[in-house]
Amino acid sequence: MNRFEEKTVTSERIFQGKIISLRVEEVELPDGNRAKRELVDHPGAVAVIAITDNRKLVLVEQYRKALDRSIIEIPAGKIEPGEDIEVTALRELEEETGYGATQFEYLQSFATSPGFANEIIHIFVAQGLYKIDKPAQGDEDEFIQLFECTIEEAEEMVLEQRIYDAKTAFAILYAKKLLKK
Repeated sequence: MNRFEEKTVTSERIFQGKIISLRVEEVELPDGNRAKRELVDHPGAVAVIAITDNRKLVLVEQYRKALDRSIIEIPAGKIEPGEDIEVTALRELEEETGYGATQFEYLQSFATSPGFANEIIHIFVAQGLYKIDKPAQGDEDEFIQLFECTIEEAEEMVLEQRIYDAKTAFAILYAKKLLKK
């Protein structure tokens, strides 16, 4: 048992959506007191650090309503029920960029917002990119602008806050290390 563990006393689902659900739990704290926790359940996601043969990152720009603005990101998407994470990652790469990859490697996973959500993002690296003749279509409510940039341009976009999400900032740090080899 973890000495910081919070034991669930009650749990109530208060919202069930297409992507997320929300529950409120009453927990017993390590000192015996009780507290409430508002928790978001998410199926998890994948993200792909796609690197072209000429050492550029493949990025997408899209509008994010939660932020009320467009941001630049690495290709990513939600895991479908029962779907293997590598299948999800290859699907998202194809749908969002039109690329496939001859080299595809799992990198690592991390929690996005562990204070209130259980979402885990699984990061992959794709190299040996090639254009797919008739790529699978993405979500009908997703509007994406695809582009490529150098690692230096990506770093500048972080400083300008055009790249504004943790998974993409992480990807740039990793890609910089990878591209030095």
